[in-house]
Amino acid sequence: MDINAVLSLGIEGEEESYAGKLYLMAPYLAFSSLDKKSVRFTIPLSTIRRVERLNARAGIYALSLALWHGGKIIVQLTSLRPTADLFCALLRDALKIELQRGRMKTVKGFVKTCYSEVLVSDSAPTPSDEKDEAHANEASESSYHGGLGLRFKFPGDPKKLREASKIKLWTTYLKTHGRNLTLLRYPQCTRLVQVGLPNRLRGEMWETLSGSLFLRYSNPGLYEQLLEQNTGRTTTSTEDIEKDLHRSLPEYAGYQSEEGISALRRVLQAYSFKNPELGYCQAMNILAAAILIYMSEEQAFWLLEVLCDRLLPGYYAPSMHGTLLDQRVFESLVQRCLPIIHDHFQAVDVQLSVASLPWFLSLFINSMPMVFAFRIVDCFFCMGPKVLFQVGLAILKINGEKLLQIQDDGGFLNLMRDYFASLGDSAHPHSTDPRARAITRFQELLLVSFREFSVITDDLILSERKRFRNEIITSIETFSKRSAVRNLRSLGRFSKEQAGLVYDALYQAMCVIPPPPAQLPPPSLIQEGLEEKPETRIQLRTFQYFLSEIATWGRDEKIVSNGFQQRVDRDVAEHEFIDRLFFFWDTSCCGALSFQDLVSGLDGVMFNDLMENIEWFFNLHDKNKDGFLTKDEVLTVSESFLFIFRFEVGDAYLGAVSRFMTNAFEYGDALLADGDQHKEVVEGDEPRSPLPLPSNQPYLNLATFRMVVLADEILESFFETDLSASFRLDPVTELELPPSSSGLLGEFWSSIATDSNKKMFNMFTDEIGKTIGKHQVVHRPSIGRYKTLEEPKARESLLTPSMRHSTSKSSLRSTPSSSSLRPSTPSQSLTVKVPSSIATSKEPVSAVGYSPMVQAANAALLSRPAFTIDDSKDEDEDAEDDTEVDDHDDQVMDEVDAFLEAHDSGLTDADKEVAKDLLNAEPVK
Repeated sequence: MDINAVLSLGIEGEEESYAGKLYLMAPYLAFSSLDKKSVRFTIPLSTIRRVERLNARAGIYALSLALWHGGKIIVQLTSLRPTADLFCALLRDALKIELQRGRMKTVKGFVKTCYSEVLVSDSAPTPSDEKDEAHANEASESSYHGGLGLRFKFPGDPKKLREASKIKLWTTYLKTHGRNLTLLRYPQCTRLVQVGLPNRLRGEMWETLSGSLFLRYSNPGLYEQLLEQNTGRTTTSTEDIEKDLHRSLPEYAGYQSEEGISALRRVLQAYSFKNPELGYCQAMNILAAAILIYMSEEQAFWLLEVLCDRLLPGYYAPSMHGTLLDQRVFESLVQRCLPIIHDHFQAVDVQLSVASLPWFLSLFINSMPMVFAFRIVDCFFCMGPKVLFQVGLAILKINGEKLLQIQDDGGFLNLMRDYFASLGDSAHPHSTDPRARAITRFQELLLVSFREFSVITDDLILSERKRFRNEIITSIETFSKRSAVRNLRSLGRFSKEQAGLVYDALYQAMCVIPPPPAQLPPPSLIQEGLEEKPETRIQLRTFQYFLSEIATWGRDEKIVSNGFQQRVDRDVAEHEFIDRLFFFWDTSCCGALSFQDLVSGLDGVMFNDLMENIEWFFNLHDKNKDGFLTKDEVLTVSESFLFIFRFEVGDAYLGAVSRFMTNAFEYGDALLADGDQHKEVVEGDEPRSPLPLPSNQPYLNLATFRMVVLADEILESFFETDLSASFRLDPVTELELPPSSSGLLGEFWSSIATDSNKKMFNMFTDEIGKTIGKHQVVHRPSIGRYKTLEEPKARESLLTPSMRHSTSKSSLRSTPSSSSLRPSTPSQSLTVKVPSSIATSKEPVSAVGYSPMVQAANAALLSRPAFTIDDSKDEDEDAEDDTEVDDHDDQVMDEVDAFLEAHDSGLTDADKEVAKDLLNAEPVK
């Protein structure tokens, strides 16, 4: 909860009061002044020792907060009374929770690690009572955290840096405004930071100003735990760290010893273990080495966490997108603030980033002497990333005249190198005023940065980042795509451009349905040797979306018209066929697909000819890869066909699937009978049912499957062209950025044009369309070859005359159980056409020996709705029927013909006249 408040110190004669907002974000209490820079603080609730309501005059609601270090702040709540009461109730409950958790007791041990405790205690007056004296002695004897500088000395001369004066100023401030966990950031704090931090206090102030102090306070022991759990573990990040350890600030004495190198190694490795996706970047090496001079390993670890995740997001990522974005922003600011320099750089083709990129990446540590670079780092942690832009612009302005004379990148770099080397020199060496001669070039740089470029605010940088983000992301993705395509082990039959389209579809799917983060195995299960970075892989849900973008049958497209609009709704299809394809392409059996798996999988189907596609489809459904399909797998093949053809117009494809099943079972059973694998057993002149087939019994091999497919011209056409053509690699449309929300109209439109509102509008118009009878939904076919109800004729039967009399062909004969499933209405029933020799066979028929799956399939075939395909026959079939049909069938057909002649179309003469009149009727106006 937040509430309007006025903050003042509980000390008379100190700073004035500041209006702002008080925030309760358990377990923290925070305050920010209205200008967002004068006064700020964030304190853990566990450091609040007492909360009292002050007895003020009527209409004033004020609280007094006593903090751990003895300080007191007065907060006047300026909201309405019920709001103030609610805030106080929430604050009371949050304090009780902190007390129950035991967090109040942890403060004492934590503050002992901070140098400010020793600094203030040593300068404190002699205590008046024994309790205060014991507390002072305890603080002075505490072992505070410190960096390598405590042993190897800090950079610079203490006298020139005026360490004693800085210590005195900061001691006074810390006594009044709290320290470490309870520090209040008044305007004087920012001024003292600009003057410079004392070496011994610098590490603590860095983590206090950046907020990493709270991470260290909230996660005690996590740094040591990470190192202990990953002892001996080797990754690509740890290998890279070892290569760069001795390149980190080699001029500093601490990194010429094993102590400094080991400390740096542990900090970088611990961060790479905590954040494996980012791992390690070479620029991190310089930063970590610099901050370890002033901070302990644990402090440096948490400060590195804040730097990479919050202060400089994307700077040290593999793509370095944050750095590239800020370089584009910096170039834009140079064009705005220093247009003459920008135009000169454009004219002579000098890249600003050749010098500014190292400035931003290393916070100037790698560019200027460390003594001056750490002063800029002080300001960076106090005032935020805008400092980098302000200092960069000031450098260019101060050297403006010389920059206008350079002609290439080399001259630019040499000029900057000479300038940074002279930062300790006088800015006005020829001035008659001794005070002007005393001003150094570095002091001039800070003065120009914070006075002339104070217009560079956090809000301005944020808006510029938003403006250029899409441009940077597009360029990075283009580079990443080229790298990913170049790093493929095999392109197969794809060109680089086609592989790039696969990449686009893959990452669009990952944006819509992000894959879960890569999980590393537990350390105990990791094998010895180098551990590679986890490869980006997608799981089944992301794969379904990916397939819906490139395969026409992988999506359900509906053309919806409702009288107001016509749109295309697309849904991701779900079916066992897609799951089977996912695991078929997962050759490494890890339950996820990489970019290489997708390219190899698509290569295996998109460029095939007829025979190769048939073999691919066969292998896809051959579950145990034994070269045979079982009866269950044949049924799965037919289900896959029905899924692919589910939205086709007419009955042609459904008839093709029906014929495929008929031919597959006929031919498969006939082959089993010829091989003496499925003969009936006769005992006592009584026939028995065929022996049951095991569920894993080989049934059709590839050659037989190919013959069955080629027996139907629709399936042959599908495998010859349609299957490969159903995979379509189209360029992914670029995502449009939302329109600018500036202005009243822009804000109004951005609040209306949301996805949820569009869905609600579509639902609303659909309901109106249904009411007025204009709502229509048409499924877009996946293949779309046959758009009429006409159907190509089936080819002749695969069975030879000798095979047609086999007893095994009874698998497709209707049984009492299956015929009972047939609908009673003739228009909704299906008669499966089989050769008449099968229909009139006098041999005993039974399907008891078949598996329940096969019996269910036979029943399904006999209970399907009627289609046009049911009435089509080949000429050979007609001739065969004429010769083999018996007299009983002739008699039945004669009766049917007589009935049809008598009843004609079922209409009376009056009905026929009405129908004729309707043919010439005029439409209603």
